[in-house]
Amino acid sequence: MSEALQELAAHLTLKYPDAVLGHAVAFGELTVELVPSHLEAFVDFLLIDSACRFSSLVDITAVDHPEREKRFEVVYHFLSMYQNHRIRVKLAIGETDMVPSLVEIHPSANWFEREVFDMFGILFSGHPDLRRILTDYGFRGFPLRKDFPTTGYTEVRYDESQKRVVYEAVKLVQEYRQFDFMSPWEGAEYILPGDEKRV
Repeated sequence: MSEALQELAAHLTLKYPDAVLGHAVAFGELTVELVPSHLEAFVDFLLIDSACRFSSLVDITAVDHPEREKRFEVVYHFLSMYQNHRIRVKLAIGETDMVPSLVEIHPSANWFEREVFDMFGILFSGHPDLRRILTDYGFRGFPLRKDFPTTGYTEVRYDESQKRVVYEAVKLVQEYRQFDFMSPWEGAEYILPGDEKRV
């Protein structure tokens, strides 16, 4: 299997020497690092080339690396049922960079790209309807960015007296922020509530 994937990597590097920045084979999958501007042509080639035939776009996701100059990695997963191969395509992009939409090549990219936009704030140029898909209309921020607070910014609840949904800023009391990390399973002498009654 890995031999066939190495051959595929060589084939792709030969066809797109300016686009492929690097490749690796691990866990039965080929990972290709790509120049973002070549994405559409490269994915179209993956679809139609007889040695590839990656007809299924399985998923699009992203990873946030705030310490890097190019903060985000956009990750595409493709499957070739004809060759029984999987390929992962990675793009490194900056916070203000736009990624070409793949909706024209793979219509299933529509909701995947909307999800990545909603969770990370990554923009896809040429997308027919780029709006939030998982969060509410007035939602602020991007929940899967590493700098997004774990409690969020807004609390949503139904107010019985007003008979409507109310949005309020998150307010945490100081007691909520105090965590006790001691655990009786780590050998610490720690008495849990109710243990004092045990005989």
